[in-house]
Formats: sequence, structure tokens, C-alpha cells
Amino acid sequence: MDPVSQRDALRVIQEIVSREKGGPLGTAGVRELETVLAGLASAGAQIPSAAAGYSCHEATIVFADLRGFSAIAARHPPEVVLAELDRYFGRMVEIIAAHHGAVDKFIGDAIMAVFHADPALPGDHARRAVLCAIEMQLAMRELGAQARSMAALYLGIGISTGPIMAGVIGSQAYRAYMVVGEEVNLAARIEALSLRGQILMSEATFEQVKDTVHAGEPMELHVKGRAERLRVREALGIPGLDKVVPRQEARKSPRVPLIMRLDYWLIEDKVVAAKSARGRARDLGYHGMLAELPSALRMHTELKLAFDLPCVDYSAREVYARVVYIAAEGAHWLAGLEFTSLSGEAEDQVRRCVQMLLQGDCGAASWEAVPLGNGAP
Repeated sequence: MDPVSQRDALRVIQEIVSREKGGPLGTAGVRELETVLAGLASAGAQIPSAAAGYSCHEATIVFADLRGFSAIAARHPPEVVLAELDRYFGRMVEIIAAHHGAVDKFIGDAIMAVFHADPALPGDHARRAVLCAIEMQLAMRELGAQARSMAALYLGIGISTGPIMAGVIGSQAYRAYMVVGEEVNLAARIEALSLRGQILMSEATFEQVKDTVHAGEPMELHVKGRAERLRVREALGIPGLDKVVPRQEARKSPRVPLIMRLDYWLIEDKVVAAKSARGRARDLGYHGMLAELPSALRMHTELKLAFDLPCVDYSAREVYARVVYIAAEGAHWLAGLEFTSLSGEAEDQVRRCVQMLLQGDCGAASWEAVPLGNGAP
């Protein structure tokens, strides 16, 4: 048995143990198993055919992503960034293992964990996954309070429950243990739409934990690849264990970068100016946007906005906002605009646009296509 085959066998056995017993082997058990496999190799044994196959069973998938990590990585030396990433992810891995989950992979500044179902304990995998996610958020608060070399980081977490397929795929040149299925994709999509410090779970997960987990009201999200909206809920805590997800400030909405033409009219004494000006939206959220403007505006200035949303083919023409932030940037000005009034349809389309952009489901206009200036063309 070559070393690659030994690793394949070890991972398959670990997956079987996790599924049947609700948790992976400990360090001592892994070492003992490695010794057994090495002994088999010296005797010329082969991996049993069942180990090279696949399994189909229910599981709960957890995706967790570090919010703001890319911006922090750009401002610090690599050794500092990697040390901080190791500090955060090291703690997350410990929590996942403590709840009998298996880390499937690291994806840049994100981590994927799998909680396999135990037929003898229906729903236990979902409960373990949600409790794990809550304790991850609690640990993030502690780690943030201890941060010295850089700003605190935050996690966005998505959870989904359903059938998966698992097994070793590839060739002798390279093989890897894989967990695949719609629920894996769905957990990743839900995570992309979560805010910092937030835990969002699918309705299927909620159904298995609703007797023990305190959750928010259902929310409907637009998910890439699905015609219908997806219903999710926010996990807020587990009252029976006195576990509460820490609340984060300034997390009203995800923000997504884009370049979008923006026409705006000043409002003075409740009268809309006759002449418009042209700006560019630089990012968009559910409740406002960051705009680049040709001239400075006073704080709390009221505006009427008009813009065409990418992705959703919708023209918003009666949106009202106020200036909540203003700063010079070269020859232009950056203004934070908070929506104060818009129709229900416009609000829904803004949310849909943000969610589609977050999932990489469409592009946005180019800089060259959106000049700044006064007056409509």
C-alpha cells in the first residue's frame, strides 16, 4: 500500500467513524490506525474495495468566512497576516472538532465543515452544527478582544442540511476526499449573504433544531441558480444552554462593490430641484450606497435618486436619501447615502440586486460608461 493509498484509507475510515459514532477519531486513535495501515502495507495488503467507493447520507454543512480579511491582508506583512489567520482558524478547528464535525477544506479565508448524520440520533448533526456555529461566533468575540497587531475580524456563517455524497476521487497522481451535493453549494450561497457576526441557516436545518434554537423570523433571499426564493432564518442562540450570538454594530446590510450611474436632485424645503447632477455609485447595500459625486454636499442633505440596477433589469426613479457621510477624494467627493424612502418594489429589487452581485451572478457597468457632471444628457 503506497503512502497516498494509506492517506485515502485513513480519510475514508475517519468519515465512516464520524458518520456512525458522531465524531472523528482522536489523535491517539489516528496514530494507532496509521500503525495498522502501515502494517498492512508491509504485508502487501490492498485497500478494501468498499473504502474506494462512495457514501450517500444526510449531513449538515457549515461555511464560515472571515469578513474584511482581504482588506486587512493588504495592509500588513504576510507573516503577520498568516499568523493571525492561523490564530483564528486554529481556534475554529478546535471548536468544530469538539462538536464532532470534520473540517472538509480551507478556501482562502473561509472554512467548510461537515457534520455527518447518525441514524440513531435524528437531527443531532444539525443541532451540533448550529451549536458549533454559535460557539464559533462567541470565540470570534474573544479573539477580537485579544487582537493587537490588527483590527478584529468577524465571521459570516451559512448552514444547510440535506443529502450529500462523499468519497475519494482522482487518480494515483492526485486523489482527495470530497463531499459534494446541492446542500454544499447552498451552504456556500447562504454564507455569502450573511452579515458579519451572523449565522444564517436553511429552512431544512431550522426544522431539525427549532425545538432548541432561538431563531429570527424567516427571510427570503435570492440565490444564484434558483428561480424561487430561498427561505432562511438567523440563529440567535440556544436558551437551554445560555448561549447567545454576540450582536455586532453596523451590520444592517451586506455591501457589494459596483459601478453604477446615479442621477440625483437636491431637495430644499421639501422642493426637488429642477436640474439633476450625475454621480457614480461605488457600492450598494439594502439601505443605502456609497456614491462618488462631482461636488461637495452638506451632511444630512436630502436627495432624490434615480438609477438602473444591474442584474435585475430594474429602473429605480423615486428613491429618496440623505447624506450621512462626506469626504474629499481627489477632484471628487465620496458621499454615504442612506435611503429614507423607496417603494416596496424598489426595495425588493435593490435586495435582489445586492444578493445576485454577492454571488457573482452578473457584472456591473464600467467606469468609462459613467461620467460625472451636472445635468442629464
